[in-house]
Amino acid sequence: MKGGVEGKVCEELSAKYYGVCFVGGMLSAGITHVAITPLDVLKVNMQVHPDKYKGSSIICGVATLWKEQGPYSLWRGWSSKLFGYGLQGGFKFGLYEYFKNFYSTDDAFFVNSNNNKTLIFFLSSSSSQIIADVALSPFEAVKVRVQASHPLFAKGLADGFPLLYRTEGLSGFYRGLVPLWARNLPYSMIMFSTFEHSVDLIYRNIIQRRKQDCSTPQQLGVTCLAGYTAGAMGTLISNPADNVLSTLYNKKAESAMQAVKSIGFANLFTRSLPLRIALVGPVVTLQWFFYDTIKLLCGLPTSGGGLARPEAAGG
Repeated sequence: MKGGVEGKVCEELSAKYYGVCFVGGMLSAGITHVAITPLDVLKVNMQVHPDKYKGSSIICGVATLWKEQGPYSLWRGWSSKLFGYGLQGGFKFGLYEYFKNFYSTDDAFFVNSNNNKTLIFFLSSSSSQIIADVALSPFEAVKVRVQASHPLFAKGLADGFPLLYRTEGLSGFYRGLVPLWARNLPYSMIMFSTFEHSVDLIYRNIIQRRKQDCSTPQQLGVTCLAGYTAGAMGTLISNPADNVLSTLYNKKAESAMQAVKSIGFANLFTRSLPLRIALVGPVVTLQWFFYDTIKLLCGLPTSGGGLARPEAAGG
């Protein structure tokens, strides 16, 4: 079977297609983010309590958390990650496909041409990410407090959500929305664009075969390679805002500018960066792998390599 779609008419621009993309993004993002919860807990604590974890390796950092707070501490915030990043992933992937089609049509204010591909990828990813982060922000606010507050803010999402609302009101859920956008918009723009161009480059210059002429394992292999590259590039761009976000959510600063001053300009780019690369690269790779696997199981082509057109479905 070559991609599972050869000889089929893919409803690439239909509501069914976008629905599959939403569900695929939701499942892939929610599951993968839960799987790396211990590393995420360590990352947040390294950002919020840098003196305590200064110079610590990943193993030493995890050991410190285990010793001081018990094994359960490594899984704090898992429910917020499951539901929050699940919703974010659904909107991010589903709406990205929608906006990519919208911005590439002749009716939009951009013409579908090779010269505009990167711009279309940027616009599509940023448009979808803005909406996705509105859905994520309340869950992220609870997650960061649960993972790094001492004494313990709450046990998880069930008690943390109402507690945050009682203590800070609706604004508490969106305290970090602007820094969240500052982190995720550049990340998403670079990640999706890098993925799209990487897929195109691999098929055109390395494999030198069309996507539809490759087997399913080959297509998923391309997805994984492009996904890891995209995740690493996006992490480099988003690291400063990620540090600011953790500082704000834990009230170590009252504004983004104050957070930047307290962290230090150089530390914005270096603090927790190796851990984030180790964290984000495999997660993004698995997300794209699960996402494209779900698409293939539903009779749709794998992602990347160009702009979606009805006649191009299946390749």
